[in-house]
Amino acid sequence: MQHPPVTHDVEHNGAESLVRTLVAGGVDLCFSNPGTSEMHFVAALDRVEGMSCVLCLFEGVATGAADGWARMTGRPGLTLLHLGPGLANGLANLHNAKKAGTPIVNIVGEHTTQHLAYDAPLTSDTEGVARPMSHWVRTGRDSRTVAQDGAEAVTAARTGGQIATLILPADTAWGPGGQTVVPNAPPAAACVDERAVQDAAKVLRKGAGTLLYLGGSAVREGTLELAAAIAAKTGAKIMGRTSLARIERGAGRVSLGRIPYALDQGLAALRPFQCIVLVGAPDPVNFFGYPGQPSRLAGVDTDIITLATASDNLHDALERLAAELGAKPRDAPRVAIKLPALPSGQLTAETAMAAVGALLPEGAILVDESVSNARYTGPLTEHSRPHDLLQLTGGSIGIGPPLSLGAALAAPDRKVINLQADGSAMYTLQALWSQARAGANVLTIIWANRSYGILSGELMAVGALNPGRKALDMLSLENPSLDWVSLAKGMGVPAVQATTTEEFIRALRSGLLERGPFLIEALI
Repeated sequence: MQHPPVTHDVEHNGAESLVRTLVAGGVDLCFSNPGTSEMHFVAALDRVEGMSCVLCLFEGVATGAADGWARMTGRPGLTLLHLGPGLANGLANLHNAKKAGTPIVNIVGEHTTQHLAYDAPLTSDTEGVARPMSHWVRTGRDSRTVAQDGAEAVTAARTGGQIATLILPADTAWGPGGQTVVPNAPPAAACVDERAVQDAAKVLRKGAGTLLYLGGSAVREGTLELAAAIAAKTGAKIMGRTSLARIERGAGRVSLGRIPYALDQGLAALRPFQCIVLVGAPDPVNFFGYPGQPSRLAGVDTDIITLATASDNLHDALERLAAELGAKPRDAPRVAIKLPALPSGQLTAETAMAAVGALLPEGAILVDESVSNARYTGPLTEHSRPHDLLQLTGGSIGIGPPLSLGAALAAPDRKVINLQADGSAMYTLQALWSQARAGANVLTIIWANRSYGILSGELMAVGALNPGRKALDMLSLENPSLDWVSLAKGMGVPAVQATTTEEFIRALRSGLLERGPFLIEALI
């Protein structure tokens, strides 16, 4: 049922009524890259209590930071972008957010209604740009009703983790505003029918050979405990998708293995299972297709059944399944603390990750965009102190620095550690400047192998044999080499370079003590 509008005595314009509505819906931090059409929204930030704003120097930083903030708060992230081209600049990280199931509201400025008819240089099909990465799209038509549009955008975003894009023509921002609207609560997630629970219980009673394949909110701590208890009771296994939006892991929590990225390893991981029960996850497939290789990772004779989709109430589904099987959450096996020994000698991604695993503070947030070196993150931090792990969910690189910015602002008392490949960091380098300006508590570790390391393996995997100089140059970040210490300092972030494991450990200890942004360039 629609809540009654909250009225205000002072006159205000459409932008102000929209900002008040967003604040009323718990959407109160805006990651912004504005232009002329958004100036009334920008001015409204000073007139409306409760809304904060972070300037981002590239739209992909704004969308990635909104993703990180929303993953940690559970509330919709908010962006302010400039016209269709500005939105287009942010689409790559909206793709990642869409795959993560992250709720986001985009406010995208537009030319005034009358100006659109003149095909000015920045005129574009803004709705057409928005639709591929948005679940809900609307263009505001009237300054007095734009608050209602905003309320519906917030409700849409909160419905199953969707992306809502509200396009705001400048005249709907500067015209007389209407009443502030409190967004409706989203509809409750659907509970699966009893038949699905009974079908899953039937195959799980067979014991070994059955996999609970988890995604979405099924990997959050309380729900994951139910899945682990079911597996312990029946002899089944649990496994998560290769990349997950947010996992709570470490000592005292449930261990969750994930399907490996490499095709041969993914196929091998699923080969033992005669049945896979999907819980908030789709039928497992590989990231890419390869000549003569399957796309689906499960065997052709493997039975696939669905307990619940990502939009269903996953906790309820697993709770009912656990009750049917007599599984108790207290019986879920827990990870014991077992810190890696501090390494020494040559600095590699493995020795550096061992140091991170050993020194990781309790309550830290790991943001992992290690790409080719991500294989070390899981095993070397699994037994570390309790922490959260945020991953690259959609495969569109350049999310690590902005995701870290958003996470740090959402949880200012927790240390954020961004494990970052050097090539993908260049996509959103500007996030360092926003981290410095906001005093975000982010320690960035650049794995400086000076190449697109992941693509060297992919070149072979797709059968592109005998690459020459031109091909190899497309995978190299040398000639000249990136200087991350200078790049970071130019953005206002203190930075050091480490060439040995001992240097890295000293830098890591220093970075963990910083209360603002800090960067380590690890030459591996």
